[in-house]
Amino acid sequence: MKSEDTPFEGGPMDGRVLSVLLGPTGHPPKTYRIPVPDAAGGPPTVLVYRRVPRGHSKKLGLPQGWKYEFDPEGKQSDRPRWPWSRSDATPGRPRDDADE
Repeated sequence: MKSEDTPFEGGPMDGRVLSVLLGPTGHPPKTYRIPVPDAAGGPPTVLVYRRVPRGHSKKLGLPQGWKYEFDPEGKQSDRPRWPWSRSDATPGRPRDDADE
């Protein structure tokens, strides 16, 4: 498997470079989760980093490598985001008896 040295920015991992395994497309994963054990023996804290382009080429604007930026909220998005899907914050339209 191929790996790439990828820098981390922000959060506790700021300034560190880790060797990250690349996927079948040659890119590192979109999110990188690092579990940090609790000193008191409680549940581990999970640090979430999101992949962003390190820079772009001048002619075509293609990404020139990747880096990870700290995501303090660390929201999980395991499901695909389709344009016709409703967001979790949007309540459904109440049913009206006049629609029948």
